[in-house]
Amino acid sequence: MDTLRIVLLVMQILSCVALTAIITMQDSKEGAMGALTGNSESYMGKGKAATKDAKLASITKWIAAAFVLLTLIVSLLYTTAK
Repeated sequence: MDTLRIVLLVMQILSCVALTAIITMQDSKEGAMGALTGNSESYMGKGKAATKDAKLASITKWIAAAFVLLTLIVSLLYTTAK
């Protein structure tokens, strides 16, 4: 049982680090206001950014869901062990 807790805790820490890295790789949404000031991108540039952002957003959702599930499981394991 102790081995399971350690493995799950390590997985939770890794998902936390991965989630932080993926979130910092995403573009900020402040760039959307650039069109008002004349700083808009070309059509091809927007398409590349949208697919990259869409992939990163999808990965973020899956890693966040894994982090929440791991947190709940680790929490249950530590509370039932006492």
